[in-house]
Amino acid sequence: MPWPPSAPRPDRRAGGTAGADTADTADTADTVDTDVAVVGAGPAGLALSLMLLRSGVRVALVEKSAGDLAAARRDFHGEVLQPGGQRVLDQLGVLAPARTRGARRLTGFRLLERGRVLLDVDYGRLPGPHDHLLALPQRHLLAELLAACRALPGFRHLPGHRVSALTEGHGRCTGVVATGPGGRRVTVRARVVAGADGRYSRTRALAGIGAGRTEAFDQDVVWFSLPAPGRATGTVAVHRAPGSAVLVHDTHPDRLRIGWTLPHRGWPAVAARGVEAVRAELAAALPQYADLVRDHVRALDDLRLLDVFAAHADTWVRDGLVLLGDAAHTHGPLGAQGVNLALQDAAALHPVLVDALAAGDCSRARLGAFARRRGPAAEAVTRMQKVQAKALLGAGGPAADALRSHAARLVGRTPLGTRITRRIAYGRTPPEVRTDLFTVRTSSPQPA
Repeated sequence: MPWPPSAPRPDRRAGGTAGADTADTADTADTVDTDVAVVGAGPAGLALSLMLLRSGVRVALVEKSAGDLAAARRDFHGEVLQPGGQRVLDQLGVLAPARTRGARRLTGFRLLERGRVLLDVDYGRLPGPHDHLLALPQRHLLAELLAACRALPGFRHLPGHRVSALTEGHGRCTGVVATGPGGRRVTVRARVVAGADGRYSRTRALAGIGAGRTEAFDQDVVWFSLPAPGRATGTVAVHRAPGSAVLVHDTHPDRLRIGWTLPHRGWPAVAARGVEAVRAELAAALPQYADLVRDHVRALDDLRLLDVFAAHADTWVRDGLVLLGDAAHTHGPLGAQGVNLALQDAAALHPVLVDALAAGDCSRARLGAFARRRGPAAEAVTRMQKVQAKALLGAGGPAADALRSHAARLVGRTPLGTRITRRIAYGRTPPEVRTDLFTVRTSSPQPA
């Protein structure tokens, strides 16, 4: 059907804000008219929404989860922020308040075997202010981003709504149909749909776009966390153990977040041995935390399996449709890249959408500028993670140990090592937030 006429735009005069009744609720009717429909209220979707709103673009945010993001259980979502992700959040003004909710500063990465440090990547070698990693619980980040969005005009928030269909007209995507509480169906008519709904993206599936999944890694990861008052490490550490490796880092509040690597698709066989055997194996791999494992790993339900794979969607753009974050490209947990890539995707897509909307041209050709810029960056991360997985998690032996020792000297003591660290920290051609495109002044955020 023809694209419907735009609804009246909200007042976008400097300093103007919309009241809570209009800024954070769906229209009472079953149709919402907007400029951009963002699907998914994760880091990518919320950061993109905030940038667009500050540029005077109307946004409808469709999110399947209901309730308070600050209280949502996202304990095992990615939370370690590289400097590149921190910089995006700083430029948006949300990093400091998110940290205030609770976070842990981490000095870098370490690889250890039987207590011996094989590799020490010190982020203090990078220029400030983002010369460290930051363990920031995702619920804290999302709550601050949402509060910032709610303080701006033109925002429509549809929590508890699952996308059930994409609408089309004249060969282009024209919006989404979402099913909300009680089965209520809402049609969101938009000039662009931005799918930011994660590795198992419903938007991508409804568009008939292949996920491009590849079994690029030999390991899956089982995540859990332990209360550990007074036992902070200050780093992200990979502890090599016979047959596996275990990732450990501090998290808020006074806890350790632990990722136990297992052979890809090997969890069912491990789980079949029972929780007692799992506890014993974990205690042997992490003897310094054996007491915490024995006291707090009480059932297999305390552990959360992450299916580790790489994916690069067959296409990221269609006429009126764009994918970003995990919906466009999925990566493993090594190197803490997922959240950072999502935030950088949002920063790169923001000016492309502002330009396309201003030109009245949201075609695949115009939106393709985003994919051309961010595609190589995503592919570079996958290549890097494959190397990291072999170096950090691969089998031991004299030859492998000698290679790791050489790599440790290279990364830890040479200018080349500093450049490698910076590439891991910021990625390839990191985008800046285009604050020059911001036309709407912010006011005090409303609590999420």
